[in-house]
Amino acid sequence: MALTAASDAIDLSPSSTSLSGLDGINFFLAGMQTGFGPFVAVLLADEKWTRQNIGFVLSVSGLAGLLSQLPGGELLDATRSKRFLVALGAIVVSVSALALALWPILPVVLTALVLQGLTGGVLGPAIAAISLGLVGHLALAERLGRNQRFASAGALTVTGLMGAISYFLSYRSIFFVSAALVLPLLVAVARVRSVDIHFGRSCGQPDHHAPTPLPRAERLSLSKNYNLLTFAGCLFLFQFANASMLPLAGEQLAYRNGTGASFIISALIIVPQIVVALSSPWVGQLAQSWGRRPLLLIGFSALTVRALLFAVTIDPPLLICIQLLDGVSGSALGVLTALIVADLTNGTGRFNLAQGFVGTFAGIGASLSTTFFGFVVGNFGSAIGFLSIATAALTTVSLAWLLMPETGPSNEKSEPLRST
Repeated sequence: MALTAASDAIDLSPSSTSLSGLDGINFFLAGMQTGFGPFVAVLLADEKWTRQNIGFVLSVSGLAGLLSQLPGGELLDATRSKRFLVALGAIVVSVSALALALWPILPVVLTALVLQGLTGGVLGPAIAAISLGLVGHLALAERLGRNQRFASAGALTVTGLMGAISYFLSYRSIFFVSAALVLPLLVAVARVRSVDIHFGRSCGQPDHHAPTPLPRAERLSLSKNYNLLTFAGCLFLFQFANASMLPLAGEQLAYRNGTGASFIISALIIVPQIVVALSSPWVGQLAQSWGRRPLLLIGFSALTVRALLFAVTIDPPLLICIQLLDGVSGSALGVLTALIVADLTNGTGRFNLAQGFVGTFAGIGASLSTTFFGFVVGNFGSAIGFLSIATAALTTVSLAWLLMPETGPSNEKSEPLRST
C-alpha cells in the first residue's frame, strides 16, 4: 500500500523526553521479564517441586499468554492511554514476582504465572503502538531497532545481576529484583508525554486527528488479508522451528557436561542478545533502504543454517559461535514483526488487533514446538531432531520467498483492509 509522508508530518516531532522515556521502558521491562524465563523453573526446582508440577504451571502460563493476544490487541486499539496499560501491566508483573518470591506454593505460583502470562498480550504490543504513535509509520523501522537495542541491553544487564544475586544470596532474591524494577519503569512511563502519542497513528489510522472514534476495518477483514495471513503463517513456522532449539541443545549439553552445562547454556542465551543489542538499529535502517523482504528472508535462513549446524555438532565452543545466528534471526524478527504488521494495516485502525492476530499464530507454533520435536528427538535421536527443525525452517524460507511480498512504503502490492 502506498504511504505518504503527509499524514506522519502533520504533528510535530515527539520530544526527546518522550523518546528517552521509551528507551527506559524497553530497558527496564525487558529486565523485569528476564526473571520469568528459566529462573522460574530453577526457583521451583530449588523448592523441591516435581517436574510434573513445574511443567504444569509453566504450560498454563504459556497458555494464558497465548489466549491474551487477541483480547490484548483489541484493548490496545480501543484504549487511548497506552501508557496506562503499560504501567498497569508492569505492576501486575511486579506483584507476580513478589508472590513467587514470598510464597512459592502451587496456588500462589499458578495465579502469579497466569497473571504474568496475561500481560504478554499487552506489554510488547503496547510498546510497538506507543512507538508508532510517537514517530509515525515512516520512522517506525529505526525506532523499533532502537527499542530492540535497549530491550536486549536491559535483558543482558539484569540477567547478569540476577545470576550474581542468586549465587551469593538465593533464587528467591531474583524475583525481589524483578519486582523492584517496576519503580524505574514507572518513572520511564511518566517521561513519555501523552500529548506526543498520536492516537490514530498508534492504531494504524494516521489520518484521524479528531477526538471522535476512529474509523476501523471490520475485525474479520484481518482474516481475509492474504499478505497478513501469509506473514502469520511464516511466524507460526518460524516459532515452531525455533522454540525447541535451545531446550533440546540444553538437554544434550546436560547429559554430556553435567553441572558445567549451566555456564554453557548461559552463554548460549547471552551471545544472541549481544548480537541483537549491537545490530538492531542497523536492521531498522536497512529495513528502510533495502526493504522488509530481504531482511525477513535473512532472518528465516539464519534459523535454517543454525539448525543444520546443531545437527552435526554438540561441541560447546562451536555451539556458542553458532548461536550468533540466533542473534541474526532475533534482530531481524524483533524489528520486522511489528513493522510488517504496521505496513499491512496502515489506514485500518486495527494495527494492535493485527499484532494479536499474528502473535497468536506465533504462540501456537512455539507451544507445539517443544512437544513435537521433543518426541522426534526421543524416538530418533538429536541429529534427526535438528534436521527436522531445519526442514521446518526451510519451509518458512520457501513460504516467505514464494508468497510474501515487499510491504515497505514504496510498494503498491500490499492489500489494504477497507475501513468501515
